[in-house]
Amino acid sequence: MSDIVATRPTPIEPRFWTGTPALDRASYEVDARHFDPTTLTDPASDFAATMRATYERVGLVHAVGTGITDHVAMRLVAKHVLDAEMPYRAGANPRGSIAPNVYEIGAPLSAWLHYHHEMAYVGTSTSAIAFTCRAALPGRGATFVADNVRATEAILETELGRKLAELGVCYRRDLTDREAFTGREPIGVYNHWQQSLETDDPEEAAQRAHDQGLSTDWGPDRLLRTRYYTSAFEYTPSVDRNLLYCSVADHYLWFDAWPLVEQLPPGQRPLWMTFGDDSDFTADELRTFVDVYDRFGTPIDWRVGDVAVIDNYRFAHGRPAIHLGPGEERELGVVLGGSFDRVGAVPGKW
Repeated sequence: MSDIVATRPTPIEPRFWTGTPALDRASYEVDARHFDPTTLTDPASDFAATMRATYERVGLVHAVGTGITDHVAMRLVAKHVLDAEMPYRAGANPRGSIAPNVYEIGAPLSAWLHYHHEMAYVGTSTSAIAFTCRAALPGRGATFVADNVRATEAILETELGRKLAELGVCYRRDLTDREAFTGREPIGVYNHWQQSLETDDPEEAAQRAHDQGLSTDWGPDRLLRTRYYTSAFEYTPSVDRNLLYCSVADHYLWFDAWPLVEQLPPGQRPLWMTFGDDSDFTADELRTFVDVYDRFGTPIDWRVGDVAVIDNYRFAHGRPAIHLGPGEERELGVVLGGSFDRVGAVPGKW
């Protein structure tokens, strides 16, 4: 790593969109009020068929007006589109479970979350991600999605895109030991390896990391360090082409507004991403990386009962920082789609 690891970086705050949605809301929104309300969780219903058709066409579907108020029933709505579900094993964010197969967001509301593709930093990723809304801030607290087909085309026109295609990337993660922080303020903690890898056994943790294609070594206080070298692009069968599958969310920039981590210099932050030859991104390259997603962003504004399913290949997702006022609440649940083993970019599919 370069000398910049010793200094706190200048934050790069994403804009998420240009102010005009990149997608027409009518193209991906399905209003449940137009269907029989007694059949909304029935996979054989017209509502379910409309959700599936919308998702297949766009790679995104946002069901509104369901009147549903609990994550369990909303998950059944998401399953109209999700053909399978995967557990959140080896994930970076410290997600807990809030209902069967429904996870917490796992990130502080006060931190902005850069656009990202879920679980791009491990060998087994997810094809889709769904969000279920139990509590909302209408007009605030939107999730944003970025059209990744257009972002891919845009980045390949830049020198950064050409370097990413040639060199790939290396994801580095530092997973702390839960026992090492007993009775200590969790400064610098992102996720403990016990939670990420779902085991208290160090040998089993390392093996589970290896099963995800990660190399490992142990640092002081049983810090588990992992590395994963891979393509910055992923072949996407639904569009028969390689799409960008990488973002600064797996760089130290992820923590620019993250409590108890943002004050740390890059070399002490839990994530670091480099090019595949271990060279660092320049500040200009990082800015370009953020901007290319921001150009193609669209907000999803939440109401209670909303369910959105996002193709993890064709879209990236993120959100601005959210600050709650007295009595306010925002709660989204996460449901992961089926898993797939990453293949990277396929020759001739550009």
